[in-house]
Amino acid sequence: MTDQRPPSPFAVRDFRLLWFGEAISALGDQFAFIALPWLALVMTGSALALGGVLALMAVPRALLMLVGGVWVDRLSPRRVMLGSNVVRLVAVTILGAVILADAEELWMLYAFALVFGVADAFFFPAQTSIVPELVAPEQLQQANGIVQGTAQASVLLGPAMAGVIIAALGSDGGGASSTGIATALLLDGASFLASLATLWLIRSRPEHHATATSMVESIREGVRFLWGSPGLRAVVLISLTGNLLIVGPFEVGFPVIAYTRLPEGAAAFGVVLSAFGGGSLLGYVAGAMLPTPRPSRFAPLVMGTLALAGLGIAALAPVHSTVLAAAVTAASGIALGYGNLLGLTWAQARIPPHLMGRVMSLLLLGSVGLVPVSELIAGAAVGISLEGMLVVAGLGMAIVALGSLLWPTVRNLGYQPTYQAAEAAEAAAAGGPVPVERDAAQASA
Repeated sequence: MTDQRPPSPFAVRDFRLLWFGEAISALGDQFAFIALPWLALVMTGSALALGGVLALMAVPRALLMLVGGVWVDRLSPRRVMLGSNVVRLVAVTILGAVILADAEELWMLYAFALVFGVADAFFFPAQTSIVPELVAPEQLQQANGIVQGTAQASVLLGPAMAGVIIAALGSDGGGASSTGIATALLLDGASFLASLATLWLIRSRPEHHATATSMVESIREGVRFLWGSPGLRAVVLISLTGNLLIVGPFEVGFPVIAYTRLPEGAAAFGVVLSAFGGGSLLGYVAGAMLPTPRPSRFAPLVMGTLALAGLGIAALAPVHSTVLAAAVTAASGIALGYGNLLGLTWAQARIPPHLMGRVMSLLLLGSVGLVPVSELIAGAAVGISLEGMLVVAGLGMAIVALGSLLWPTVRNLGYQPTYQAAEAAEAAAAGGPVPVERDAAQASA
């Protein structure tokens, strides 16, 4: 019997380059993700200030996401990723050097957050659009699993490494060495060099790029396609709700838990984030290895993972132990990793190539649009009750996720045809030639 399994995405030269460079860059990013909130807490001791810094990064990311998606379709994901990484390399290196010189001020932290947020608005649509360009359709779920799983592996390793470095250079629950924080940021800067080198070697693919219409019309074209797909509309609404109730409470709540409750301080912060990364990695591995769920099971599985993540947020409320916090976040990570991989592959398979950047930017906007609001509300709510904020947000997410299954559009997500299947059906109905999918050999050429 002939083996019908598609070849590994690693058989594709450009996919190998993407994976290698982004793996190193993702590991470096984890150092910055630990150093930045820890620096905000050390400088101010204020959860509200921490929420403000995170929100300042998230606001331009959300406001400019659609613009980023347009430029992805006009230039190519590769070129946009190159530009974004250059900006982030310069920003993180300057901030690390300033901290190393012991000259940091709070306004500099805000400026860094703003610049990073603008660069992220262009990078994220490009990052989620480039994989479908590099591999064949039948390789897409496995390729997404590799890319997302590697990113989560960096979350497993990076935060713990960063926390140990910061702690070893003088950090504890009440203070932090500027040398440790600066070192973490400079290591992130160095990691961008690897990503820039590999992205430069990836061949450009201009054949699906959008024509240079006006910015407004380009965005409208993406919006019209999204609005015409009830399933994609539902995904955006659920993403908005999920990030309002999960991201802010966790990103603000857990650093405060580590800073005020856990004796290990920065090291505990890193260990727990690593546990989340390890759980997410297991979830992505499961998603890459297991077959796509049957249409009738698709939506319950994805919504169930969101509900479990919400319950994990609520379960952090009484935690005073690093080990218990790590166990809770690892379980949440497994659920989210599996569900996110299914959702990402589902969406990519239903978007035309020439609209990939714009529609993915709209979906990402659904993922990050309410993050600034979530972070500010969470920062303010911590001053009232840390435990109450976590419980209300977590249980609210579980109720919304499970309740969405009463909506027929959500319940039937698994039955929506892929873009190529719908295109083939339209061509057959019109009596024209049926589109042919490119095979793995074409993808690796």
